[in-house]
Amino acid sequence: MERETLEERLDPNPPKKLRRGPWTPALLVATVGGIGYLRPAPGTWASAAAIGAGLVLHGIGHVWLLLAATLLATAAGFWACGRVLEDRPGEDPSEVVIDEVAGQWLALLFPSAGFWLMGLDSWHFPYPGWVAAFLFFRLFDIWKPSIIGRADRRADGPGIMLDDLFAGLFAGVATMIAAGLSHGLLM
Repeated sequence: MERETLEERLDPNPPKKLRRGPWTPALLVATVGGIGYLRPAPGTWASAAAIGAGLVLHGIGHVWLLLAATLLATAAGFWACGRVLEDRPGEDPSEVVIDEVAGQWLALLFPSAGFWLMGLDSWHFPYPGWVAAFLFFRLFDIWKPSIIGRADRRADGPGIMLDDLFAGLFAGVATMIAAGLSHGLLM
């Protein structure tokens, strides 16, 4: 059993945490095997892990394997969020990070597709592409402009997934715009 810190005991509105166990399939998926319990900033840890895994997926099977993994993570995320939060309506626990993985992979698909279209070797994924996808995703996931914020305010399982998928879409587009500006102005 976890012990509460003094700050947690004194907080008048403490955040509700997901139990660490028993490890059901839905909890394993929702927390991405426990990454959601890393502190501080579990969403950033999950995004960083997604970048690493995404680069390996791109290396093994180019954009197509990354696309398949993104679709699988998205479907699994909708399922897991619904299951884990069915008795906790209106909550978005920070431990649930499958949404960050799906959104980060969506953002990474944009440069991955660009590199595939350029004919680059699958193990060649220049760092500005994945760094930009990571930074833009974290920016949009935290800032939550426009439809990202509206999806976040839904306060249900699908809303948890949708805000990060929209953030991934915005990040992917921003990454390609940044690449176009960089290559157009600096190259």
